[in-house]
Amino acid sequence: MAPKARPVIIQGGMGVAVSSWQLAREVSRAGQMGVVSGTAMDAVLSRRLQEGDPGGHMRRALAAFPSPEMAARVLDKYFIEGGKAPDAPYKPLPKLTIDTSRAVSEVAVVGNFAEVWLAKEGHDGVVGINCLEKLQMATPTALLGASLAGVDYVIMGAGIPRDIPQLLTDIAAGREGKIVADVAGGSMTRYIRVDPVDLLGDELPEIRRPDFLAIVSADALANYLYRDESIRPDGFVVEGPAAGGHSAPPRGRMQLDDAGEPIYGARDIVNLQKMADLSLPFWLAGAYGTPDKVVEALADGAAGVQVGTLFALSLDSGLEERTRAQMIGELGDGTLSVKNDPRASPTGFPFKVASLEGTQSDTAVYEDRPRLCDLSYLRSAYEKDNGDVGYRCPSEPVHMYLKKGGSQEATEGRKCLCNGLMANIGLGQVRKDGYAETKVVTLGQDLGGANQLIERYPEGWTARQAVAWLTSQSAVTEPEPETSAVA
Repeated sequence: MAPKARPVIIQGGMGVAVSSWQLAREVSRAGQMGVVSGTAMDAVLSRRLQEGDPGGHMRRALAAFPSPEMAARVLDKYFIEGGKAPDAPYKPLPKLTIDTSRAVSEVAVVGNFAEVWLAKEGHDGVVGINCLEKLQMATPTALLGASLAGVDYVIMGAGIPRDIPQLLTDIAAGREGKIVADVAGGSMTRYIRVDPVDLLGDELPEIRRPDFLAIVSADALANYLYRDESIRPDGFVVEGPAAGGHSAPPRGRMQLDDAGEPIYGARDIVNLQKMADLSLPFWLAGAYGTPDKVVEALADGAAGVQVGTLFALSLDSGLEERTRAQMIGELGDGTLSVKNDPRASPTGFPFKVASLEGTQSDTAVYEDRPRLCDLSYLRSAYEKDNGDVGYRCPSEPVHMYLKKGGSQEATEGRKCLCNGLMANIGLGQVRKDGYAETKVVTLGQDLGGANQLIERYPEGWTARQAVAWLTSQSAVTEPEPETSAVA
């Protein structure tokens, strides 16, 4: 089998489905690595089907799934011909647990398969999937679904992904795969498992193992993962503090500036020579979204760069059109700003939040939202006094979190990212009382590249235009145009 192409540009994996299959496909067709989000793809698939599956893309992907019976069960449960009424709530999905039920596993496997399959449809470019280590209960099924679709790379951060290399090896071999579950106060080791044979039986096809890139923010963490062959990734993405979404907190005691943002210092700068000494490919992320920064990264020994913001704002991303237009307008007049909020995310990691009117970055909008936790992807496990496992999220109703042993301080300023990110792509829940979920938009804090592109393309740019611009000063050529393409 021919080795995978090593891209210079990795398109950032922005969840939920901002890094959509359409965006990933365009970047991949342009000769670089398109990346789909692996976050909440079960909910994304179920809601797209409930919207009537405009364009028929989900049903086309489900028709290619190796188990027609499993795909049919998902389709029968969620597809609504012509789409649900605009004011009707979406059907709820059962919440993920350490021991996830078969029905929940099936929709997760099919959802991730569909996104990757569509991103890879009709070309032979490289496609990756981005997952969060903090979403442990969703990880094994997500990676099985992506692997079934032939994903080329798995990229994961927001934690220490020790178990992912072995999980990918086991999935490719058709064996049960597992990762250690983080359970606060746990008195025993628990695992989150996926069994390809149990789920697909004789319909399980041959699976090729994707390469794994670990997202790190310190060369010490990269060295730790490298030293042990059982947890060693195939490469690294080295993220600086300016990168969008979740970012690592500063090393040492957390200190905030006058704007309430974490202060990063010399200890948070990765030693690139030490990265190069590991002899594994690495890509640089966070303030590398311009052609000259691509050249600089290559000169520093990197294989290339990972860029998110330019692609999130592109016309091919999954962002709801009004939100993108709002950000493009503010970018054009110089008012777009992004805060590194140390409190927004239930994970405890700092999270970049774009300051946009009508979203939860507005204090009034945030305070008007009723606290609830129904999607629950970011809730964490804890051990109860009787030894059972419970689940809690700092963004759920405060009294419920406190009852589960959580602290009052942990709830302060927390935003419901699960529902907010779904709203970003036009799939926000509408409650029975009429309340419609509001957005939580994330971007990187370095807008230098976006500011340059908006001068070239005042009405917005495509993913291919972003790729061409980023590689314009490097020895990178775009593939010849395809003679036929799938819509």
